Amino acid sequence: MKLIAKILDKSNVRAALERVIANKGGAGIDGMRVEELRDYMNANWTTLRQSILERSYKPAPVRRVEIPKPNGGVRKLGIPTVVDRTLQQAIVQVLTPIFEEEFQESSYGFRPGRSCEQAVLKLLEYLNEGYEWIVDIDLEKFFDNVPQDKLMSYVGRVIHDPDTESLIRKYLKSGVMENGIYEATELGTPQGGNLSPLLSNVMLNELDKELGKRGLRYVRYADDCVIAVGSSASANRVMHTITKWIEQKLGLKVNATKTHVCRPSKLKYLGFGLYKDSQTRKWTARPHETSIEKFKRKLKHLTKRSWSISMADRISRLNPVIRGWINYFSISKMKRKMEEIDAHLRTRLRVTIWKQWKKPSKRAWGLHKLGIPEELAKRTSYVGNRYQWVVAKTCVVRAISKEILSRKGLISCLDYYTFSHALKTN
Repeated sequence: MKLIAKILDKSNVRAALERVIANKGGAGIDGMRVEELRDYMNANWTTLRQSILERSYKPAPVRRVEIPKPNGGVRKLGIPTVVDRTLQQAIVQVLTPIFEEEFQESSYGFRPGRSCEQAVLKLLEYLNEGYEWIVDIDLEKFFDNVPQDKLMSYVGRVIHDPDTESLIRKYLKSGVMENGIYEATELGTPQGGNLSPLLSNVMLNELDKELGKRGLRYVRYADDCVIAVGSSASANRVMHTITKWIEQKLGLKVNATKTHVCRPSKLKYLGFGLYKDSQTRKWTARPHETSIEKFKRKLKHLTKRSWSISMADRISRLNPVIRGWINYFSISKMKRKMEEIDAHLRTRLRVTIWKQWKKPSKRAWGLHKLGIPEELAKRTSYVGNRYQWVVAKTCVVRAISKEILSRKGLISCLDYYTFSHALKTN
């Protein structure tokens, strides 16, 4: 069976459709929502399939959206129509197993059964073998600068199907709509489409093969690539030769200001920082300070006392954030940091509860209900609105305890981390 026939097979397209619906997401330039997708595909699939086989199908331009970056600036994403997302997903489902046979062991991004965690653990393995100098390669606006002809030559070299290649090329050249103005895309593969992650790996697999050919120890997650070497001199030599190779052979731009040689302790990789344990003398990972600060800002936003929502709703929003962040960093050693964040989080929730109680009579009633003697509860309730002082220095700490907040459903950062860390490391 030809590759395009496998892509357009009813069962493959149905699986792609269900995936797109499950992932939800915004509408493209045609305004069609995922809720309308199933009916549209049922009504129009025969015509749509025929147009693809005849090569007359023309993908819609993607809708440009800008996502703020944590360190300033914006990341430009392209949102395809839900129909094009379905077709792209159908392509990805068929091509992924084919390209998986081509991809290298040290590539971890956008691949089934692979994760950031595995990439960090592999890097730690290299460091603990004595390769303690890092070459940190930064590709300048990688997704925007991919040479399409070069990329398609790498695709064609593997799949050998002109119809599929034609469809992929059409997606690369479908263009962008921003504020009603069309912009052609002669370069790059827009972030946001289902195809882009796979195509990025196809492009950078050439870099992987070159690094492997040179016997270098590297880890790559999407366009985040670091190389571990044994000395400063080797690191500088590798940085210059690989930079030259990337620009000449792949036609990509290397950001000269961000590509550098450093020691592991100065590296931020996939949100992790690296340090050498003073007791074991082994390199290990922990959340980078910027990752911790971002987490704290998120918790602060969800616990601001001016936000008029119930405590149950607040906790229901906090818990997924806590679980998600800790699951991502659970291989790290961060017991002390979890204790600190836990204490701070509980203080902020106590402040919120104290403010919600408002009147002294309500505060006295609340404290007494939580086990504080009536007289002490009354005295505490009339100390005024010095929220931070009250919840830190009075019986409020004892009344609104960790156990009480747990009964309301709040996850303890420390307890959840202890559980997750044990699963990952034992």
